[in-house]
Amino acid sequence: MTVRHFLSLTDCTPAELNSLIKRASELKKLHKQGMIYEPLKNRVLAMIFEKASTRTRVSFEAGMIQLGGQSIFLSPRDTQLGRGEPIEDSARVLSSMCDAIMIRTFAHQTLETFAEYSAVPVINGLSDDLHPCQLLADMQTFLEHRGSIQGKTVVWIGDGNNMCNTFVQAATQFDFQLRVACPQGYEPDARFVEAAGDRVTIVRDPREAVAGAHMVNTDVWASMGQEDEADARMARFRPYQVSPALLDHAADDVLFMHCLPAHRGEEVSHDLLDDPRSVVFDQAENRLHAQKALLEFLLVE
Repeated sequence: MTVRHFLSLTDCTPAELNSLIKRASELKKLHKQGMIYEPLKNRVLAMIFEKASTRTRVSFEAGMIQLGGQSIFLSPRDTQLGRGEPIEDSARVLSSMCDAIMIRTFAHQTLETFAEYSAVPVINGLSDDLHPCQLLADMQTFLEHRGSIQGKTVVWIGDGNNMCNTFVQAATQFDFQLRVACPQGYEPDARFVEAAGDRVTIVRDPREAVAGAHMVNTDVWASMGQEDEADARMARFRPYQVSPALLDHAADDVLFMHCLPAHRGEEVSHDLLDDPRSVVFDQAENRLHAQKALLEFLLVE
């Protein structure tokens, strides 16, 4: 039987993705009702973290516990990967001992190589290219608050980073229109934009981008590994701060999302996360349930 990996949204069909986010909401309801559901009893998830994390680590650990399984946290200090062991060798060894492997890393190629040599599912917990687990939670959050996102207008404001790249993929997989408002030179990866075709439009003016939008998203201006660019990025992105006043140009029922952590006073105004149109904390909680649905999908036959 072929091993299923989840390195990007394109590893699933649109039907599978929609089924996943609906299942995430079902698992969320079961959890809120206090129901015990443990399909992953005696299953083990290895979690490799080359980048720091709050939401990714806690949501995967809590998710495995709630599903009856266990997780093992591995940082570069804890493994031979941090001392130069080939990825291929680590993949063979870890996949012989664990039932699934989640990796949060820098180079996306690390994930692809690991998956090639792994005998168990590999999950992308974030790479410099993509962050598909976050998009599952985002789509679940929109579904819970507004229903289907199909045919809606979604906006990304700020850096064309890994989150933006994943929204570009999501535009095709979930069938919505995406507008990206970013400075010249900070566009999402051209490979993903080309693949998305006319579903993605790049503009420079944030007000033009949010006009009539149903969902507005942003992220920090300097991601992990870009700290030395922070000052230059701060100056370049200042006109791209998202505020309640900017959201006033969107649809009346617009939702604002941010994958967190947020830098209040930078990419978002100090008051935006507390605006009634913001659902960032529902969105953060849904990482737990979306990833439980993903783990169930990959591990329960």
